[in-house]
Amino acid sequence: MRPPLTPEERLRGEQLGGLLRQARGDRSIVEVATAAGMSAETLRKIETGRIATPAFFTIASLADVLGISLDRLATRSTPAPT
Repeated sequence: MRPPLTPEERLRGEQLGGLLRQARGDRSIVEVATAAGMSAETLRKIETGRIATPAFFTIASLADVLGISLDRLATRSTPAPT
């Protein structure tokens, strides 16, 4: 059984999802998911933060399809220290 996510992990997942949704723009979830080699439901869950800690290669594939650097995703989806 997986341990529950911390509030920070949840926030990071929501921020990552928002960035990916923004980068997707007008393209459909199905179009982007297919190009990245995943199901539309998986992408939907990532974009809504329900999968807060997706696998590295999943994010790398999405970043490639969306034309966004992994550095940018990492920097913009890391919550500022409080």
